[in-house]
Amino acid sequence: MRDKKIHCAIYTRKSTEEGLKQEFNSLQAQREACESYIKSQKHENWQLLPNEYDDGGYSGGNMERPALKRLLQDVQNGLVDIIVVYKIDRLTRSLMDFSKIVEVLDKHNASFVSITQHFNTTTSMGRLTLNMLLSFAQFEREVTGERIRDKISASKKKGMWMGGKPPLGYYRKDKKIYPDEGKAKLVTDIFQKYVELKSTTLLKNWLQQQGHNISVGNLTCILRNKAYIGLVGHKGT
Repeated sequence: MRDKKIHCAIYTRKSTEEGLKQEFNSLQAQREACESYIKSQKHENWQLLPNEYDDGGYSGGNMERPALKRLLQDVQNGLVDIIVVYKIDRLTRSLMDFSKIVEVLDKHNASFVSITQHFNTTTSMGRLTLNMLLSFAQFEREVTGERIRDKISASKKKGMWMGGKPPLGYYRKDKKIYPDEGKAKLVTDIFQKYVELKSTTLLKNWLQQQGHNISVGNLTCILRNKAYIGLVGHKGT
C-alpha cells in the first residue's frame, strides 16, 4: 500500500445556468458521484481536496472558464495529482483543448479520470483511447455542422428566409418575407431618388429632410440587397 497521498480534485461543468439554483443541481450530482468514486479508491490513498472547481453556465468548447483555469494553475503548483470528472465532455469538448490539458498534466506528473467511462491518462493506452474518443466526438460535431449548413443552403435555394432581420420594407412569416405596405413607399423612394441623385450621401441628406434618419452605410446595404429583386443570397451565390 502506498504511503503518499494522491490528491484528487473534482471538476464539474454545466453549459447553461438553468437549474443551478435548485436544491440539488447537475453540478452537485456530478460532484457527489465523483466523491463516491474517490472514496472507493481509498486503498490507493486517494484523498479529496476541499477546493471546489465548478463552472456553471460555461461551454466546454473553449478553456475560458474560471474554475478550469484555477484547477490547471493548482496542477502546475503541484497541489493536484488527479483531476476527477463525471464524463470527459465535462472537462472539454475540444480535441485541441484536451491536448493542451493533457500536456499540462504530463508536465506536472498529474493524471485525469472519467468515472463513468473508465478512462484515465495514467497510461499511454488511456491517453490513446481518450484522443480517439474526442476525435470521433469532434468528427460528429463537424458532420452535424455540415448537415446544418447544407440544410440552410437547400432551404435558401427554395427561396426560404432562414433567419436574421428582414430587409427594410419586409416582414417575416412562416420562413418567408412579405412586403410591409407601411414601409414599401420609403423603399421605393430610396431606389428612385438614388437613380436621380447617384450619391448615397446626397440621398441620406434628402431622406433627413423627409424625416428619415438612415446612415450612408445602411443605405448602401439596402441598395445592394438582392432581396429587392426577388433573390435570396447564400455565401456569394
